[in-house]
Amino acid sequence: MAAELIYAFRVMRLPLLDGGGSPIGRIEDIVIVTGRSTEAPTVLGFVVSSQRRKIFVSSTRVASLDNSGVRLKSWDVDLNPFRLRPGERLIGKDVLDQRVGDEVVSDVALGSHTGKKPGWHVAKVRLTKRGLLNPRPSYRLVDWTQVATLFAPNTPMAAEVARLRDMHASDVAGVIRALPIEQRRLLAEAMDDERLADVLEEMPEDEQLRLIEGLDMERLTNVFDEMEYDDLADLLAQMPGEQRMQVLEAMDDEDAETVRLLLSFPEGTAGALMTPDIIVMSPDATVADALARIREPEVLVSIAAQVFVAHAPHYPPTGSYLGVVHFQRLLREPPHLPLGQCVEEEHTISPMIKEREVAERLASYNQLAIAVCDSNNRLLGAITVDDVLDKALPVDWRRQPNSVVGS
Repeated sequence: MAAELIYAFRVMRLPLLDGGGSPIGRIEDIVIVTGRSTEAPTVLGFVVSSQRRKIFVSSTRVASLDNSGVRLKSWDVDLNPFRLRPGERLIGKDVLDQRVGDEVVSDVALGSHTGKKPGWHVAKVRLTKRGLLNPRPSYRLVDWTQVATLFAPNTPMAAEVARLRDMHASDVAGVIRALPIEQRRLLAEAMDDERLADVLEEMPEDEQLRLIEGLDMERLTNVFDEMEYDDLADLLAQMPGEQRMQVLEAMDDEDAETVRLLLSFPEGTAGALMTPDIIVMSPDATVADALARIREPEVLVSIAAQVFVAHAPHYPPTGSYLGVVHFQRLLREPPHLPLGQCVEEEHTISPMIKEREVAERLASYNQLAIAVCDSNNRLLGAITVDDVLDKALPVDWRRQPNSVVGS
């Protein structure tokens, strides 16, 4: 059965609801970006009127979209003013009421898609025609491909962003490295925050700094919000002290505290290499609860391979650490079984041991990740095998030509 469509004209009158269902604003418009020539334009987010200002809410922060409203996954919103970037379009302002021959666009139908990055895309366009002799309008619903010129990139830079949008971030980083520095920065300005964050994570720190040099503090903090903590800490460590302080002060307090912790460990140690962004659950949580967590599409594959079990609090630094339950074990156990009954006590490491010893531990015990604990057995984070591999390769490996690009 075809997925149900929801119409933009209807969405642009709905309330924005927080995680508890309380209204905190109203949808004013819908931001879309063009995909490749054969792929539908994607909903990037929503322009919202809240507290007498217009703000942007990314579609990645939306839990549901239906006729009752746009509901967020959490209770927090970014109150920075909305600004349209190159390559972005507004359905209400830029698409509705546009002429297509002797017809006019009267509405746009959105369809949902699932996968690693679930969201919404332009599916259909409603066209209206009025005749001179017949005042009653006629309507027809067409596939977006029949009016693709409505969504075509309007600048060369927007076209380049569209071309790169669905490439792997490491391949995009390779393309960007081949460009003159000014063109790199223009491309960075045109990318959405999440995409730019992904690309930065695939670049050496010195090239990251050059790429973001022209971005203002508001844009920087929005991009940094989308980065993995360990990658962000590596980037901030390369910044001049005053700039690093400004970034940390502009960040959310909890995020800044986490990054400061990572920055406190000397380079070359496990503490500087670990990520606190892992799945930690109570021993009373069930196998079914754990499987639900690792099914969340935004969780990295290396992080979803295991669930760490500890007493509250369940975010690093945790309460007393108990052990780990691997993905395969979760698949073998009954859904109602508490995690405490299937936990495995694997080796943990101190945040002060050297990177080489971390690699040796992972190799010796065939682990995909290893827990990092302090002297009080509190879980601080974990180190995954992909991060160790990154450090084991030559310093300039990211600058080497990537044979995948353009293939």
